[in-house]
Amino acid sequence: MYSDAEGELAVRMARKAIDAFARGQTMAPFSVPASFERKAGCFVTINTHPSGDLRGCIGYSDPYFPLAKALVKAAEGATEDPRFPKLPPAELERVVVEVSILTPPELLEATKPKHLAAQVRVGTDGLIAARGRDRGLLLPQVPVDWGWGAEEFLSQTCIKAGLLPNAWLEPETRVYRFQSEIWTEVGPRGAIVRRVLAADARP
Repeated sequence: MYSDAEGELAVRMARKAIDAFARGQTMAPFSVPASFERKAGCFVTINTHPSGDLRGCIGYSDPYFPLAKALVKAAEGATEDPRFPKLPPAELERVVVEVSILTPPELLEATKPKHLAAQVRVGTDGLIAARGRDRGLLLPQVPVDWGWGAEEFLSQTCIKAGLLPNAWLEPETRVYRFQSEIWTEVGPRGAIVRRVLAADARP
């Protein structure tokens, strides 16, 4: 668990990294607490403001790097998300930054694949679908934003992996779940709040 002060720092670090990378500058160093020196997975999401459309989202599902390094690398990657044009400096004042700090993924197992849906907690879990080299991840906030149930969430995660929607029902497909703590800017460079997905308390 991270404190709200740590969550605010994570978003401020991601914002600084995004600003510097988009402008071709070097990011000023941050002083970080010991918790940021431990390895953790994280994602940095850039959304347009006020429309809330996705503008970029890159991260690491597994704890490969210390959190401080993962945040900066994910933030820089989000500015160059291959699904979108590279983020130019002119857009920096029209986007908000969101950070998700992840728990390590946990493999879901069931006697029958159709029972996997009962283990998926919409509003709490994020999902990863994997088969061979194909892999897709959706953060916990995605099904909340789109109003999906557990089965639709599983299907959309398979689609993200480049698989058929019903691939989660096939034994060759591995499904993992994880949780995340989420903090977001209310407006560009504005106040930073924790997102509570159960009631989606985002302003």
